[in-house]
Formats: sequence, C-alpha cells, structure tokens
Amino acid sequence: MDTEQQKQQYESDARPVLEAPDIARVLTRIAHEIVERAKGADDVVLLGIPTRGVHLAQRLAAKLQEITDRKIPVGSLDITMYRDDLRMHPPRALARTDIPGDGIDGRLVVLVDDVLFSGRTIRAALDALNDIGRPRAVQLAVLVDRGHRELPIRADYVGKNLPTSLRETVKAQLAEEDGRDTVLLGVKRTSPDGQQ
Repeated sequence: MDTEQQKQQYESDARPVLEAPDIARVLTRIAHEIVERAKGADDVVLLGIPTRGVHLAQRLAAKLQEITDRKIPVGSLDITMYRDDLRMHPPRALARTDIPGDGIDGRLVVLVDDVLFSGRTIRAALDALNDIGRPRAVQLAVLVDRGHRELPIRADYVGKNLPTSLRETVKAQLAEEDGRDTVLLGVKRTSPDGQQ
C-alpha cells in the first residue's frame, strides 16, 4: 500500500474529535488566556514549531491582535537538528527558523505546536531556543494534549485534553497544510508482517 492509500485508509477509519469551528473556538480561548496571564501580551513572541505549529501561531497572533489591537510578533522555530531521534529515522528536510523583530531576549516566548505527546519535540524546541537567546520566560500552547509524557513537560495553554491509548493516533489537519481543519483520532494499523 503506498503512502497516499495509507493516508486515505487512516482518514476513513479515524473519527474527528475537533472540527473547524471547535479549532477556531479553542484558539480564541487560548488567545484570551495568553492576554490574561501575560497581563496584556506586551512582550509576547509566538514561535510555531513546523509545520502545523507555525500555522497555529499565525492564527493565534491574528486573534491576539484582535483582542489587544497590537501586532504580535510571530515566527517559527525549526527543531530538526535538536531532535533525539535523528539516528532512528530517515533524514528530514530542514524547516525554517524565523525569529521576528527584536529577537527573544527578555521576552515571553510562547511555543506553539499542534499535538503534545511524549514531550520530546518541546525538549528539542527548548534546546533550539537556548542557542538563539534568553527569553524572560517560555510557555507552551498546544491544540491537543494526548498524554503519555516521557519528559516532565506540560502545556500552559491547551485546546483540548484528549486521553488516548498508545494504540491510538492523533493527527491534526489544518487548512493551510491539509485543505481542512480537523483533529482525527485513529488506531494504529499493523500490516500482516507486523510492521506499522
């Protein structure tokens, strides 16, 4: 079965747990929570983790601008070279790191990602941030927290807590990347030879 067939099979078997209106609603809620906790979001910088985290960060920045009437700096943080699984997977293309404006020194950086799982992606993001500058504080906003942490990391802002089993998969899809907004919950499939 080729990759496109596997994707279609997964999507037909998976059930949506968040649809476009839900995603818009939770991003609005997260934006309000950021403003409240940051006391106005004056020094907030949003950094999305590629790929879908960047799109979510841009959407959050737009919502924050609606609330505060100020343009919120938004960028992206590539973590590819900081991952601890580089030896275990085929080489990945590097994404782009784009640090906005005056950088991150002394600012409140909010990392934005789609799904929080083991915590290893966020650990890599913290390592990457360390090489770029010294923020005043770092917070984490995620669309979905599915549990199963392997590191002591938790999100400050969560769109939806979604308890899952390790046999289940969670896949966020965003219009900018996938043509639609949804979060799908599926079950890992194994082939007859036991491969996943």
